[in-house]
Amino acid sequence: MSSITKAVFPVAGFGTRFLPATKAMPKELLPIIDKPIVQYAVEEAVQAGITELIFVTGRNKRAVGDHFDANLELESQLLAKGKSDLRDMVRNIVPEGVSCIFVRQPEPLGLGHAVLCAAPAVGKNPFVVLLADDLMQGSYLPTQALVEAFSRYPHTILSVSEVDAEDVSKYGILKPGVTGDDGMINVDGLVEKPSIEDALSRMASFGRYVFTPEIFDILRGLAPGAGGEIQLADAIDHLARQGKVSAILNAAKRYDCGDKFGYLTAIVDVALSNPVYGAQFLALLRDRLERPESGNPDG
Repeated sequence: MSSITKAVFPVAGFGTRFLPATKAMPKELLPIIDKPIVQYAVEEAVQAGITELIFVTGRNKRAVGDHFDANLELESQLLAKGKSDLRDMVRNIVPEGVSCIFVRQPEPLGLGHAVLCAAPAVGKNPFVVLLADDLMQGSYLPTQALVEAFSRYPHTILSVSEVDAEDVSKYGILKPGVTGDDGMINVDGLVEKPSIEDALSRMASFGRYVFTPEIFDILRGLAPGAGGEIQLADAIDHLARQGKVSAILNAAKRYDCGDKFGYLTAIVDVALSNPVYGAQFLALLRDRLERPESGNPDG
């Protein structure tokens, strides 16, 4: 099995939880300070050695492509104004040697269908899937961990974390098997958003996966699942029942940026960790806590 050089980013969703902001702007371009959510996922993939980025887009998602495309007019204006540092930053959003492919999902038929739309671009190669809603921060990010694990176990591998009992109904939950001495977890099944009573564990699968092309054959044969959509979780469960799925624990900090509070949390934490204005931002937060009326526009 070849090494992994391809990553799929399903970015065709409507982002209804962030309306009206996402009426005209893709949710993947919502900024964490000055960088869109999807760019964090792209940087994570590139850091793991990915050289081909495959974006599965939908209607009104042209702006995602524009963000990763060259903008020669903007670069020229920045250079003319002596802002070469900003010009270099814009130019290097996609590093040299990394290419982008954009595939259209003709209608919103589910995450599984979005991944299937990438099949012609993926070909017969293994690949990772990254959901931009899941922002990861840390020294060892899950895509790197998945790529390294795949080199030892060339089959479907999920990045997972334990969640609180009240949150199991939000995620795909594992039916875990034996955990090896190296920390690899055998996955006997995956249930999408079970009730706490029906959940077989509190181990949840998040938006980072590695697959072999076998997943496409499974997706093509799937009947619509929950919501009348082709569910990626159903395809993973099918492979798990054949003993072809493993999982590894996610060592990074995860922010659910598909949720408003998770998005706000990510903004605060990223701001606090910034070496330039982190201390100033912390002082602002402390001031607001001590004098809450100072942040009230009507006060």
